[in-house]
Amino acid sequence: MSTVPLVRGADPTAPFAFYNGAPRSVAQFLRDVSRLAALLPPKGPVLNACADRYHFVVGLGAALVADRMTVLPAAYAAETIKALSAQMADLHALSDGDTKIALPMVRFPRLEPEARAGSLPPMPHIPSGRHAVMVFTSGTTGAPVGHIKTWGSLVTGARAEAGRLGFGDGAAWSLVATVPPQHMYGLESSVMLGLHGGAVPHSGRPFYPKDIIEALASVPRPRLLVTSPVHLRALLTSGVATAPLDAILCATAPLPLALAEQAEERLGAPLHEIYGATEAGQIASRRPTREEGWRLFPGLVLEPRGEGFVVRGGHVLIPAPLNDIVEPMGPTSFRFHGRGADIVNVAGKRSSIAFLEQQLLAIPGVLDGAFYMPDEDLAGPVARLTAFVVAPGLTAAAIEAALRARIDPVFLPRPLVLVDALPRLATGKLPLERLRGLLASSARDVGHGHG
Repeated sequence: MSTVPLVRGADPTAPFAFYNGAPRSVAQFLRDVSRLAALLPPKGPVLNACADRYHFVVGLGAALVADRMTVLPAAYAAETIKALSAQMADLHALSDGDTKIALPMVRFPRLEPEARAGSLPPMPHIPSGRHAVMVFTSGTTGAPVGHIKTWGSLVTGARAEAGRLGFGDGAAWSLVATVPPQHMYGLESSVMLGLHGGAVPHSGRPFYPKDIIEALASVPRPRLLVTSPVHLRALLTSGVATAPLDAILCATAPLPLALAEQAEERLGAPLHEIYGATEAGQIASRRPTREEGWRLFPGLVLEPRGEGFVVRGGHVLIPAPLNDIVEPMGPTSFRFHGRGADIVNVAGKRSSIAFLEQQLLAIPGVLDGAFYMPDEDLAGPVARLTAFVVAPGLTAAAIEAALRARIDPVFLPRPLVLVDALPRLATGKLPLERLRGLLASSARDVGHGHG
């Protein structure tokens, strides 16, 4: 079986990551990997819960070197961990914080300072077919499902993405990401781009606009911001100037064209959007301000299958069905018309959740919002959409009046619930289970006279 190095063709003295305010070299990364690999239990997969991005990459590298699969659930709820533990013998967790996970725990060690001298460690070579990670869907369209990715497929995908973004043999790109490394997009675009795409990731995961701005200012140009529509909207709404950017990468949810245009104008950098799914990983990209269609990554093809399409080739080792409504534009590109589970039918009329949410978020004063079609047991005899809205200073009536001017009245939410914040994952996604819980709790509040 062929092998692939842990880090692509890297000068051992070159910076691998920005950690604790300073560059950390490839050689020191390999030392950190070797040290952590020796601390792992003798067998069993590793649930990598490290919040620090550099710690996460060291953990991933240590697991690969020790021939362990890394497990990346979408959340650490007790029932999720219990089910994983029942499925996987000797599963243990790696954490760099106080995350409470009911598994045998390996605490991430305090790292030694950068070694200025000494022998250079050898580069580990990993079999391309090794099961590198099991990553789970986020649960936005149902129960989370795990998918195994081989080391070779992750590397192939990272190199395709780097080529599409134009990363070459010039200066390494500094990478700041607002999304966690445990999510497929974060894994591919903030971790694998560092290992095999020519980027140097910042170890943090800035969430608030002030933190994002500070992280960007702390790293040299060229700078790449890897983010989501939720984080991007918050950054633009803050009105605070950022350090000069050279590129923006966005994924995890539909990106309104107006938001993409505003981002390019305000941040002064081209915005690239990634299309993908946990099942297949990233498969296409586009610059939405310049093109409507999505361009497949090299080696990938769409094939009709039943009423939809599958993608295969390249880094997609097993043909993966697309759960979205797409329209081929030729052999290497397609249009995206919406998620299959996103289409709603009310009173014989059809619309998409994504379209309705874009109209909601376009209302001045609305900071965040989500539409939800309840299950039958919560919806009652007549299915009506619900909307949860974060809009300090606006009333539900004012928001409904603004929506009425934008959408067909049959899609007006009943109820429209004002909330302080939406229970989003760190990626910005909203699992169905959390929306269901939000609706149930709001119904209880109304029943108890708090609505």
